[in-house]
Formats: sequence, structure tokens, C-alpha cells
Amino acid sequence: ADFDAKKKRKVAEIYQALNSDPIDVAALRRMAISEGGLLTDDIRCKVWPKLLSVNTDDLPPLPGKELRDDSKDYQQVLLDVRRSLRRFPPGMPDDQREVLQEELIDVILHVLKRNPQLHYYQGYHDIVVTFLLVVGDRLATALVEKLSTHHLRDFMEPTMDNTKHILNYLMPIIDQVKPEVHDFMQRAEVGTIFALSWLITWFGHVLSDFRHVVRLYDFFLACHPLMPIYFAAVIVLYREQEVLDCECDMASVHHLLSQIPQDLPYESLISRAGDLFVQFPPSELAKEAAQAERTAASTFKDFELASVQQRPDTVLRQRFRERFRGEERLRGEERTKSILTKPRTNRFVKLAVMGLTVALGAAALAVVKSALEWAPKFELQIFP
Repeated sequence: ADFDAKKKRKVAEIYQALNSDPIDVAALRRMAISEGGLLTDDIRCKVWPKLLSVNTDDLPPLPGKELRDDSKDYQQVLLDVRRSLRRFPPGMPDDQREVLQEELIDVILHVLKRNPQLHYYQGYHDIVVTFLLVVGDRLATALVEKLSTHHLRDFMEPTMDNTKHILNYLMPIIDQVKPEVHDFMQRAEVGTIFALSWLITWFGHVLSDFRHVVRLYDFFLACHPLMPIYFAAVIVLYREQEVLDCECDMASVHHLLSQIPQDLPYESLISRAGDLFVQFPPSELAKEAAQAERTAASTFKDFELASVQQRPDTVLRQRFRERFRGEERLRGEERTKSILTKPRTNRFVKLAVMGLTVALGAAALAVVKSALEWAPKFELQIFP
């Protein structure tokens, strides 16, 4: 009864935020982060577009089949989609699944066609299929396009440089909380490649229960673009004892970490990731990273400022003018070294002051508010 009452109260708060003028995007983000996330797919259909600042009254037309003739990516997308059987609900009739797979191909090709600066990567379809199953093909096309030009942008560069750079945040986070785990992994020379599929699919490829996948998508859509790497870190930290009990060699540790448990305590891990983001913001971990201003995190402030301008069922179009600094890019090895050798000062002071179990509501609010402060300042122009 208590659970039902809490759920009803949360549903009411979500609809109150949706009906506010302007829409209370900050409240929607808190609802998406807090326990249980957005609760149902019906609610996600209404809230996900608001979190991504997508106007549901002005959706692009469904793509035509001619896209397949013109796309250089069609064959690879086709192969990946054919391998995606386990991403569909068990027991779904074959004919229904085949229709969805065709829609999945079309959504991906449509986004790539409209955004030639984006490059397809294996694993992208794992993200797209999640949106397709929750909101349907037409809305999925609009949401995935916005997501691809913002949160996922770094994974869709011509090279993996930015993706590797984001992975470089993993070890410093672990180091701040459990230096013994960090040092063990360093001695094992395991690197961070075990977390690559987690990061670039938002865990969609590695989690078998669709409910857990959409719960994480609620969380990630409401947060800073680097939150998935914080969540990856809390998974490693959660398995601390398993890691330390493992043989200290690359093969053993990589095998252990790449086999992600399916029975993770998702709500407590989400809370912990939010806590760590507040305690160790990206700006602290990236001070020595010369490319930090080139990742998707850089435009998050602009993205957020535009999203709060939404009116009920309408959005403002936004354009971002980026000013890239003229600093030379450091080589990847130097960048990694500079992050990994960051002094550990203040870590224990912070942990003592803030604790590891900040109330989720407070952490969620801090994540939403402070993300704006940590992103570099860019000129923002909004056009009605």
C-alpha cells in the first residue's frame, strides 16, 4: 500500500511538472533520477522528449526505403540489427520482431542521412532499439537524432579519440574512492576496454532485463553526458572484493569485469553514481585533459539552458556556437598519465564531510544544478 501511494504521488508530481508553464524540466530530471525512475513507458513517451528538448508536434516524416540504396552504412547496420534478437522481448512473435527490426534499420539510416557528420559505430543500434521499443519509430527517430548530436556525439566521431578520452575518467573516479582497487587494476594492466561496450550502448548491450535498461536510460537522459562513466565506476567499486580476490593479471581481471552481473542493486548504484558525481565533478578529474572541451560534456550547459525554455508541448529550437580553445592536443598517453597521476589530496576530507550515502533527492538536485556550472561557458543563441 505504501509503495502504491508513493507511486501515485510520483506520477502526480510528474504530470504537474509536465503541465507547468514553462515545463518544470528540473523537476522531471529529479523524477527520472530518483527511485524507480519514470515508472512506465507511457510516462517515458511524454518525459523523454522534454529531457531532450524535442518538439513532439513537429516530428520528421517516417523515412523511405530509398535510404538503403544510398547509405554507405546499410550493410553494417543490417548485420548488427540481424544480431540483435536478444534485445527484443522474449516471446515476441517473429513477424512482429521482424517489423521492428526493419524500423530499427530505417531509424538509424535516417539519422545518419540527416547528420553526415555522425559516423555509425557497432553498438549504436543497442541504444536505438531501446528508444524504438519504448516510444515507437517516429518519435524514436527524433529522440535518437537529438541524443546523437549531443550525449552520443563523441562516440560518433571519425576516430575513437574522444571515446577513449571519456574512458580515461574511469580510473580517476575509482582512485578517488578506493585507491587500493585502482592500484590493483593498474598493476594488472587491465586498462578500461572492458567498459567500452557499457559506455557506448548505455549498458543496453550487456543487461538482459529490459526494465533495468530503461531505468538507466531515465537516469542518463536526466544527467550530465559523463554520468554513464560514473555508473561504470560504481559497478567496479561494488565488485571491489571480487576484483581484489582475482589473480592480478590482465586476462583474469578483464574476464571478471567484462562479465557484468545481472542482479545488480540498480537503485543504490544510481544513488552512488550521483553521489560521486557531486563529490568528484568532471572538472576536477579533467583539469589535465586537453580535449575536455571537445567532448559532449562541453555543450551540456547550452543544452540545459535551451531545455528550460520549453513551453507545454512546444520547444524552442536552439543553435550552439562553440568556441574551441586553440591549445594543442596532448597525445593520448600523456593525457592519460596526467589524469592518473592526479594528487589524491582532499579525497578523505570530502568523503568524511559528504559521506557516501547522500540522500538521493539532494544528490539528484545537485547533479542537475551543478552540471551547468561545470561545463565550459559557450555563447548561446536561442531562436523561437
